[in-house]
Amino acid sequence: MLDPLHIPSHLWADRTVRAALDARDIGALFRHVSRLTHASQTRIGAAVGLEQGYVSRIMAGRKVTSIDVLERIADGCRMPDEARMALGLAPRQRSFPQDMANFVHQRQCDPPVTRSWRADVSAAAQLWEGEVNRRDVIRQVAFSSAGYTLPALRWFTVPPPQDVGQSGRRSVGQPDIDTIREMTATYRRLDNQYGGGHARKTVTRYLHQEITPLLTEGHYDPPTGRRLLSAVAELTQLAGWQAYDTADHGAAQRHLTLALNLAHAAGDSVLGAEILAAMSHQATYLGHTGAGVDLARAAGQTANLAGVTVLTAEAFVMEAHAHASAHNESACAHALHQAERTLDRADRSSAPRWLGYFDEAYLSAKFGHCFTALGKPTQAERFAVRSLRMDESYVRGKAFNLALLATVQVQRNEPDRACAIGAEALTLTSQLRSARAAGYLYDLRTQLAPHRRRPAVRHFIHQVDATLGPRRDGYNSPRA
Repeated sequence: MLDPLHIPSHLWADRTVRAALDARDIGALFRHVSRLTHASQTRIGAAVGLEQGYVSRIMAGRKVTSIDVLERIADGCRMPDEARMALGLAPRQRSFPQDMANFVHQRQCDPPVTRSWRADVSAAAQLWEGEVNRRDVIRQVAFSSAGYTLPALRWFTVPPPQDVGQSGRRSVGQPDIDTIREMTATYRRLDNQYGGGHARKTVTRYLHQEITPLLTEGHYDPPTGRRLLSAVAELTQLAGWQAYDTADHGAAQRHLTLALNLAHAAGDSVLGAEILAAMSHQATYLGHTGAGVDLARAAGQTANLAGVTVLTAEAFVMEAHAHASAHNESACAHALHQAERTLDRADRSSAPRWLGYFDEAYLSAKFGHCFTALGKPTQAERFAVRSLRMDESYVRGKAFNLALLATVQVQRNEPDRACAIGAEALTLTSQLRSARAAGYLYDLRTQLAPHRRRPAVRHFIHQVDATLGPRRDGYNSPRA
């Protein structure tokens, strides 16, 4: 693991650095930081959430113009407010707590972090345009768990804007919003059936070509504006989920962050809770279990305030999985118990349509993952079997659950049975464009390797290799 980047405070008063900030010359800044701290390009990139190759190009003279990337660099370098303002960014006026679980308790005394909803719209439009045009800056931004701290803090400390109306040249009304909702439902169905890679490009093109003009050129009053931003936030969250499913984690984080910002501007706390839960899901999957716990708790606080009990149960499940991945058995057991109790009293009739996936089968799968992570195959098997009593339209979910049950069989020292179940999962995964589904099977293959002398195991390993090809870096070892 790389040591954290430490930049001495006196550097920000250096004339060379101030000149670089005034000129927005990030390359000169990085070169000076590297000389002073002896930090490698990889270490600088890890601190600011950029790939080493992109840092190299910046240091060679490539300009950085994206406000989102400049914000990420300023946060990663822990710039003081004077340096931020020299770079043309708003001052922070505070240091951020690392524990998101304390956000709600602190929001009465913490000064708010100001940001206009129009800035969120502008950032979203820039991201969607970059995705469609495959701009290098979009592809090179890496995931950083710290990148979720500020938007989650803002969610709790800043009241939603009152005036989200706009006087544009194009009238926007309820039919436009209904269309976005229906398109989102269609894309979500395709995502569940075929994986995130199937329609991801189509979704980003729709956001860029259809949604951006509505947001930036539309004429709408504040109530319509809030409904519009809510609908767009839901679709943006789906775009983030698709990016996550295809292992494009930096893009996923940027979409989920923007989705949360747009939901905040819309005053949609129900959707905000779901987005925070998705952030927790991604953080835990990538091994950032502390952030996973904090984000899950933030989701739970939001769901509680919104009065949506099903979402509160989901937040407990996300927290439990983060605890299990961190091997904290007692905390996991407590969160799972809370999830069961909460779901028992939930009124599903009032739950939003997009929460339809959260049923008994989904809950059983998450329980199974928790017990698998804790090395308890007997309990894990019981829940993994239950998870297969599911809606067959969730093809990717069924591939996940079959892979889970196969993994449990390896833990129970039943490799032949694991291969038989794994083969079913492989058949479904071959029909999907999902890095997570493939990741489960690569992980299963690795776990079966010690049993390679068994014919069934050799055959299964050959099937995985022939169907999915060699493992690539984008396929993380699945944790969620």
